[in-house]
Amino acid sequence: MSTPSDRVYSESHEWHKVDGDFVTIGLTTYAVDQLTDVTFVEMMAVGTEIEPGESVGEVESVKTTSDIYSVAGGEIVEINESLGDNPELVNNDPYEAGWLVKLKIIDKGELDDCLDAADYDASL
Repeated sequence: MSTPSDRVYSESHEWHKVDGDFVTIGLTTYAVDQLTDVTFVEMMAVGTEIEPGESVGEVESVKTTSDIYSVAGGEIVEINESLGDNPELVNNDPYEAGWLVKLKIIDKGELDDCLDAADYDASL
C-alpha cells in the first residue's frame, strides 16, 4: 500500500489529515505492520483537550500496547466508534476506515514539522 500524499506524518508513525480546522489521526501501514494484529483500541473521550505531543489513546495488539500521539494540540471531537467492534479495521484499512480520532486543532502550524509522504517513506 502506498503512503497517501494528502496527509502529513510524524516520526512516531501516525498520519494527520487536515480538513479546515480539524485533523484526523491514524496509524501508518509501517506502524500497523510492526504491531501485527490489532485487538483493542481505546481513545480519549470526546471533549478531551490535549497538548501537542500528548497521547490521544492507545492501541493494543497481540504483540504490544502503543500510545497514539498527536503533533497538534486541540479538542477531541470524534472517535472512530467502529473500532470498538472491529479493531481489525486498523490493520485492514489504516488510511481510511481504520482512522482513530478527530481533533479540532488550535494551531495548524504545529503540523509544519511533520513529514510529507515522500520524506516519510524515505525515513523508513
